[in-house]
Amino acid sequence: MGGRWSKANPMDVPIPDLQSLLHRDHGLIPFEYDIRKRYAVFLDWVEGIESNEGGLDKFTKAYEEYGIHAQLDGSIQCKEWAPGAEALYLAGDFNGWNRTEFPFQKHEYGKWSLTLPPNSDGSPRVSHMSEIKIIVKDIDGNLLDRISPWATYVVQPPKEQGFTFKYIFYNPSNRYQFQYPRVKKPESLRIYECHVGIASNEPKVASYNEFSDNVIPRIAKAGYNSIQLMAIMEHAYYASFGYQVTSFYAASSRYGLPDELRRLIDIAHKHGLYVLLDIVHSHASKNVMDGLNMWDGTGGSYFHNGPKGEHQLWDSRLFNYQQHEVLRFLLSNLRWYMEEYQFDGFRFDGVTSMLYHSHGIGHGFSGDYNEYFGMNTDMDSLIYLMLANHMLHSIYSDVTTIAEDVSGMPALCRPVSEGGGGFDYRLAMAIPDKWIEILKKYKDEEWNLGNIIHTLTNRRWMEKTVAYAESHDQALVGDKTLAFWLMDKEMYTHMSTLSEPSGVVDRGIALHKMIRLITLGLGGEAYLNFIGNEFGHPEWLDFPRVGNNDSYHYARRQWNLVDNDTLKYKFLGRFDSAMMHLEEKYGFLHKESGYVSCKHEGDKVVVFDRGGLIFVLNFNTSQSFPDYRIGVDVPGKYRIVLDSDESEFGGSNRLDHNTDFFTNQDGWGGRRNSLMVYAPCRVAFVLGKVD
Repeated sequence: MGGRWSKANPMDVPIPDLQSLLHRDHGLIPFEYDIRKRYAVFLDWVEGIESNEGGLDKFTKAYEEYGIHAQLDGSIQCKEWAPGAEALYLAGDFNGWNRTEFPFQKHEYGKWSLTLPPNSDGSPRVSHMSEIKIIVKDIDGNLLDRISPWATYVVQPPKEQGFTFKYIFYNPSNRYQFQYPRVKKPESLRIYECHVGIASNEPKVASYNEFSDNVIPRIAKAGYNSIQLMAIMEHAYYASFGYQVTSFYAASSRYGLPDELRRLIDIAHKHGLYVLLDIVHSHASKNVMDGLNMWDGTGGSYFHNGPKGEHQLWDSRLFNYQQHEVLRFLLSNLRWYMEEYQFDGFRFDGVTSMLYHSHGIGHGFSGDYNEYFGMNTDMDSLIYLMLANHMLHSIYSDVTTIAEDVSGMPALCRPVSEGGGGFDYRLAMAIPDKWIEILKKYKDEEWNLGNIIHTLTNRRWMEKTVAYAESHDQALVGDKTLAFWLMDKEMYTHMSTLSEPSGVVDRGIALHKMIRLITLGLGGEAYLNFIGNEFGHPEWLDFPRVGNNDSYHYARRQWNLVDNDTLKYKFLGRFDSAMMHLEEKYGFLHKESGYVSCKHEGDKVVVFDRGGLIFVLNFNTSQSFPDYRIGVDVPGKYRIVLDSDESEFGGSNRLDHNTDFFTNQDGWGGRRNSLMVYAPCRVAFVLGKVD
């Protein structure tokens, strides 16, 4: 942005904790100049906002000023940024849709304002739940219907009225009042990724209230401590899964009113659940009539003009993060959801696309550090993410931010004070890809345990990772969930406890449990599961669209399957819950990474310890091992604390839970002690020290 630090020699730019970063990762030392250059731009933005905007706190609460607001005196205050417009007008039900009766006043820097005095009785001229529009006069004199970028409530019209969403002025006399405080940031995040609309047995769009009353208690009981809400920011196209955002400040009206979302988050906090929002700041829908695109009659404004402003794969618009008003809009958007809805943190979507001019398209990312510091890196986007994380962590001590990044950019998940990106976690996106690859390509006997363990443990030291075996990506139509890869059509005929035995289903249930346990134990410092996958939800997820005759059949979650005591889904659901409660008790996710003491390719046995627990997994298809020696670091007496072979989890009860396992001083597998166990085939169990 051309401030004093950008003009200085980068080696003179002060980064408070840079030496800690360089000491931790010597591979970054050759790129110190680049790190300081980035930080210089970040400092210029921070200092500019402090001196010109009254500070970061005020700058990031622009939603209090921009948009359309009813004041205490009954007047209506409007403010917009539309640099390409020739004129702006406010029209709606309140004035019989006279499109030019109320013109905005033009100010410097593309800003516009309007004040409507109250009615004679002191009430606002624009009434609650009435429809309004911004009318934009473009450079050619055309009058264009638009929705304010700051709109807080927009609704889908009846089909006979078309598909363009309507801007509704939401101003209830009694807003929802939060009853419960925010939840303290968990040391171990056990995240339940969920979508409100699909969270019903019925083929319909579920509501905020249904989710609050029916699903949140289920999640808490299952042992998760966090929920990650998808598709909350308004999106005109339901089948976009919420990733083609049209109104950034509007909570989706498909599920109910804004106050009903507030109640949902309040109920989550009541149940001790930490609430993350899946935030989409990487791009925006191309919609014009009900989106940000062409908002002021030009192709620029919030976006880059020309090809740089378009994502060719996603068919969407790309923000101009170098633009002052874009930063005001996006940073305030984060504050909006933190303040108005009491979210606890964010999962940032599409971070890899943001970080590189190529958007990561066709880029395999070998790990060579030059890939992260070359001309392909989009510094403007990276600086925005640094500002976002700096702001959030400065104002909210318990906030968490997660980056959806597949590139592995070094220091992305280190504090901004070190010159890092400021995120708390990144998603371990290679892990689900690895599991799908294995299930698609290899027989069980061909599984390469070393390769699996490498994928699970291959992460940057002291940059925390969210591990997951599968997420919404694998559930979508065109792919298959782990359960469906494992059991496929057999799920339609052999998931009843009353049906004849099926080797396919027995194998599938066993491996489903083992895959999830080893991912939880080795894959990261947090864990994520997508709604329904914990109990092996069958089939795929497909939103209503023209291609499926607008059917909701596959856009729902069949809770009846896991609740039915005669179906085997209950076994998977119970085991997943037992894993979560095990982690809650021992907290191994926030302990040091697991130490793998055994990965025997012939036996197909993996043993590792983490957080005082010993994990034993025998992936062998047929061979069980009595008196199998495993390494143990801490001497003492151990007992089984989790066993995938329990009948409660659909197993065969081959392990005796009354057995005491005593260590001896014979070292094994790089550990100082060892003990002997029975390791049945396709079984995972965990030992905990009892004295």
